Amino acid sequence: MRAIRRFTVRTLLPAELRDLDELAHNLRWSWHAPSREIFAGIDPDLWAEVHGDPVALLGALGPERLGVLAADGAFVERVRVAVTDLHHYLQDDLWYQRRASSGVGTADALPSAIAYFSPEFGITSVLPQYSGGLGILAGDHLKSASDLGVPIVGVGLLYGAGYFKQSLTRDGWQVETYPLLDPDGLPLTLLRDDDGTPARVSLDLPGGRVLHAHVWAAAVGRVPLLLLDTDVPGNDEAARKVTDRLYGGGGEHRLQQELLLGVGGVRALRLWSRVTGAPVPEVYHMNEGHAGFLGVERIRELVTQGLTFDEALEAVRAATVFTTHTPVPAGIDRFGRDLIGQYFGGDMAVDGLPVDRILAMGAEDYDGGDPTVFNMAVMGLRLGGRANGVSLLHGQVSRGMFEGLWPGFDAREVPITSVTNGVHSPTWVDPAFAALAAERLGLDELTADDASSGWLRTGREGAGDGPAVSDGELWAIRREMRGRLVDEARRRVHRSWRERGASPAETGWIDDILSPDVLTIGFARRVPTYKRLTLMLRDPDRLKALLLHPERPVQLVVAGKSHPADDQGKRLIQQLVRFTDDPEVRHRIVFLPNYDIAMAQALYPGCDVWLNNPLRPLEASGTSGMKSALNGGLNLSILDGWWDEWFDGENGWAIPTADGVEDPDRRDDLEAAALYDLVEQEVAPRFYGRDADGAPGRWLEMVRHTLATLGPKVQATRMVGEYVTRLYAPAAVAGRALAGDGLEPARELAHWKRSVRDGWDRVRVDHVDSSGVGEVPQVGDLLTVRAYVSLGELQPGDVEVQVVHGHVTEEDVIDAYTTRPLALAETFEAGRYAFAGEVALEASGPFGYTVRIVPRHAGLPSPAELGLVANA
Repeated sequence: MRAIRRFTVRTLLPAELRDLDELAHNLRWSWHAPSREIFAGIDPDLWAEVHGDPVALLGALGPERLGVLAADGAFVERVRVAVTDLHHYLQDDLWYQRRASSGVGTADALPSAIAYFSPEFGITSVLPQYSGGLGILAGDHLKSASDLGVPIVGVGLLYGAGYFKQSLTRDGWQVETYPLLDPDGLPLTLLRDDDGTPARVSLDLPGGRVLHAHVWAAAVGRVPLLLLDTDVPGNDEAARKVTDRLYGGGGEHRLQQELLLGVGGVRALRLWSRVTGAPVPEVYHMNEGHAGFLGVERIRELVTQGLTFDEALEAVRAATVFTTHTPVPAGIDRFGRDLIGQYFGGDMAVDGLPVDRILAMGAEDYDGGDPTVFNMAVMGLRLGGRANGVSLLHGQVSRGMFEGLWPGFDAREVPITSVTNGVHSPTWVDPAFAALAAERLGLDELTADDASSGWLRTGREGAGDGPAVSDGELWAIRREMRGRLVDEARRRVHRSWRERGASPAETGWIDDILSPDVLTIGFARRVPTYKRLTLMLRDPDRLKALLLHPERPVQLVVAGKSHPADDQGKRLIQQLVRFTDDPEVRHRIVFLPNYDIAMAQALYPGCDVWLNNPLRPLEASGTSGMKSALNGGLNLSILDGWWDEWFDGENGWAIPTADGVEDPDRRDDLEAAALYDLVEQEVAPRFYGRDADGAPGRWLEMVRHTLATLGPKVQATRMVGEYVTRLYAPAAVAGRALAGDGLEPARELAHWKRSVRDGWDRVRVDHVDSSGVGEVPQVGDLLTVRAYVSLGELQPGDVEVQVVHGHVTEEDVIDAYTTRPLALAETFEAGRYAFAGEVALEASGPFGYTVRIVPRHAGLPSPAELGLVANA
């Protein structure tokens, strides 16, 4: 019999234990080992049964056990010390506060608060509001912001069933289930108005309907995370289901989720500031295009204050940061323009927000675009004054992908920079490994560069480099972590086979699968086709030979989920599972269902090698290999995402790519063969090449090098610090500049842009003269350039006349160039001027130059912003 309603009854803790509730409801415990140890020590078996969930643990404790704990003075004191430590963490000055008070660099520019919008957040498996890398990155961003003291507030949605739980049928087909989550049983607090009633935000929907949402707050250390929930009284049945599942619907359902995230998220922030007194954010960060409608809501707010649409757009753009994670157009959310029109036009229209202006923000009005769709990433770029990709290579790919939005400029000048992703080491590094690093090397949770270099101190006899982690100790702890993964894999495979319908008599073999002494390669990620889950199966006989090698065997641990609507991805999983079911190899290769944070925290430390073999350059960043590296794992990867940037020949192996091969099957065959060759000829021999003391000395040299040189780079604290200095602080400065004097600067900038656009068709380079070099130009010569230009109604201060110069190809293309502004030299009649300057010839070889005119204004973060250029 099914219940018509369900809720969670919370435990009433004795007064002596009330601090436990505060510890349980601040998610710092998810990356703070001492806090977890307190909960685990209460009842280790129960802790395992509730999957490491402190709220569930406290709810499952009976009065007798609580009474015993309350009477245990030592335990109560331990809890008090832990809460005091938490309070210091929440209140002490950290990196951001010290920087703000230093008066150095960007100190004066630091924003008082930053809003970070994302459709998913991967904080802990206890709060399953994530599907993959985008959510895990968002979670690591918030955690690292907390560790640094960066005043971020996260904004997302609370999905009633999260993503989905994955299991397998007997023939290896993925099955999805959606267990319902009760917010009262999660580490969340409902935001309430002053009178104690649940606070809520509301959005109008077509047809006179209204969508209401409650706001739940999670404490991610110092960072509040606001999650909007539509399963509330007052909503009709369809409205209650808007936040039913993460990525669970398409079309209008997805659009309503993204409207709630963007528009509702801004309104939730206003509610949060009113109820708690928190500062209103100065900077708004869109983590992917899903949250793009936040810009429309902020424009609406300013229009109601008397600004025009264009004036409000300038104020909003200045203080908005947009991060794209998508290297392929197919990965971007796109909606029919007619559907967008239903939500912003007709009876839904708002004064000052013309539907045609909103449609224009997401229009693919460039060569190759689809005029019938509204593109969320395009809207994000048009609303974001600053934009970035998530690795150097992805920034380059993104500039090429979106260059149509800036006609007349080369792809390299498209205003999309890059901030390479990082990972939150306290979450992903094995606690025992972290403890060893802290004890011997002084490595704290933020992994300073100088401390990381301690890994290079081998402590070998005669080395004279002081105390360190010896090869024997390093090898022993790596084996210990590998052994824990083996135990975890056996437990999960047992459970999976029971779910697949196997009887106990059929599963005895599982007790002997994998080995703590065999080279272990991990592969775990989402399963879209470009990530090539089954590349390892291109030659099954070759793979079997590697797995079953008599002296140098290899074992593979694989995991990953396919989107419920992606049958092609499910077939890839089924193909792999059927291979792992083969009695000949099933002790050497396993597929672990239901990949999530909890599994990952065992998987990364236990793998010697992390495999990544996407189709280059379709992996935007790919942070799983970073997490493996922080645990002493080596990467074996296609040169894509972050690995293209930081592979140095000693921190792992690069799988050669068959770039330029048009036939996808031929390309897969070539790259799979390269993968097999690397494992057979380099990876396995190095792992099994033992020194006299039984440790693989050359392998451990690579591990030490990885920990010392890659460890500091892959930190999410490095990433968040870059966002602060390179994007948040400049956005705050720009936003304040346009908001001053009653928003008059925003009005002026909008007026200036309109006049420049209106007058640009009369801007041209009329003639260019040059002098100063002889018949045989030499390095060191000065080339004098004088350009005669017409500006129409524009003034010299409205533009920058540039000489563009550099190496030139046989086709007269300047393929590596520098720009230099020319100075106003002479004024003529009818809007004509001369600009002049000098260029030093600094390198030998073919040289070329040209002259162009671009708009110039202090409010433009990039000369390409308007997409206007007049070339000679």
